[in-house]
Amino acid sequence: MIRATIIAALLCATPAMAQDIKPSDVPHGQKDYHAAAAGTYNLDHYHTGVIARVQHLGFSYSVFRFDKVSGVLEWNPDDPGSSKLTAQVEIASISTPVEGFAEILTGKDYLNGAANPTASFVSDSFTADSNTAGTVSGQLTLMGKTHPATFRVELVGAGKGYTGDENGNPVIRDLIGLHAETQIDPQAYGLNAFFTEPIPISIDAEFARKE
Repeated sequence: MIRATIIAALLCATPAMAQDIKPSDVPHGQKDYHAAAAGTYNLDHYHTGVIARVQHLGFSYSVFRFDKVSGVLEWNPDDPGSSKLTAQVEIASISTPVEGFAEILTGKDYLNGAANPTASFVSDSFTADSNTAGTVSGQLTLMGKTHPATFRVELVGAGKGYTGDENGNPVIRDLIGLHAETQIDPQAYGLNAFFTEPIPISIDAEFARKE
């Protein structure tokens, strides 16, 4: 533990000092969800991205990212089915390369962020198909409407790794990193007539265990 603390301190030091760290000293995620201990995990929004790929009237896909995400995972590696997840996305955090388009998308003609400032997901079930893959099903709420949604989940890595504490200082804690995908029917959630094709949503997320 002392060695881990020293390494963490070096990560905040000068580049010259950081060069003294050996690759073998840096913990990496394992391809087995059992490597992350049971407990309550908070989503690390610095290592999380939510991407929506929206068809542009059958010609191409426009890619939108939501930058402000929060969530809590109650994780049980011995019984994944008993795990629970809640997550929220701030609608106003949408970003797009088209100047001024984010403000239009959050307006009343599209996502209506003033009336429904967040989208949320609450899990109903976890199913592990292997040590690195499974599904998470639950209820997805968007624009005030709630429908079932199932995410196909791939484990990126689990185990001890670097994260930040409440003050932003580097610490080593249990982490779980994953990639998840689903798709939604935009008409079911009340989006306008420009959105008719299913919208794929992909999430890359990292959770850090509370101490």
